[in-house]
Amino acid sequence: MSAKPVKVRLTEAAFALFEERGYDQTTVDDITDRAGVGRTTFFRTFRAKEDVIFPDHEVLLKAIAARLDGSTRHTAVMAVTEGARLVLRHYLAEGELARARYRLTRSVPALRDREIAGTQQYQRLFGEFLHGWMGGGQDTALKAELMAAAIVTSHNHVLRRWLRGQAHDPEAEFDTAMAETMRLFSTPETAPAGNALVVFQTAKDLDTILPELKRLLGEPRV
Repeated sequence: MSAKPVKVRLTEAAFALFEERGYDQTTVDDITDRAGVGRTTFFRTFRAKEDVIFPDHEVLLKAIAARLDGSTRHTAVMAVTEGARLVLRHYLAEGELARARYRLTRSVPALRDREIAGTQQYQRLFGEFLHGWMGGGQDTALKAELMAAAIVTSHNHVLRRWLRGQAHDPEAEFDTAMAETMRLFSTPETAPAGNALVVFQTAKDLDTILPELKRLLGEPRV
């Protein structure tokens, strides 16, 4: 019998079967047979088949929250970028398992949707923290959300490049991406004074968001 922990054996068995047969064609019984354990053991370890695929977001979120809580006003932005780095390092440590997950989520829409939901958890955590750091007022809510979205987008850009085999030094690329992101925002602790460009997506029409953007930038309304 393998000396590997049960969770590892189940995960390895599941990913091997997903690659061989496809996600939808693989059952929990197939996974337990390959891992050499019973169904009861499987459901003591995972709630459902899809839970085998994704990292434990709750553990990562708690680790990030602890990093954020340990920051000061002057180190808050660094804490957010280091929180994003914790996620990146988790995927890097997974190695080929992370790449197998990437292939799966590209081919199974339901898994892709769950991955997006996980990403939104990190973005929400960063946004709430940044909003508090900026004072928590209504006038900083949008900027906090934009900054959190930019940080997550930068992280995901680097992570995708590594998953595709395009990034040979993802940590260095992450540092570059975060530095570029911080230059987009003109807060005292981040970007230097001067012009900044913020690019984002929204479903709202331009006439709706322009007054709010002008107010955030300190421009007079007309």
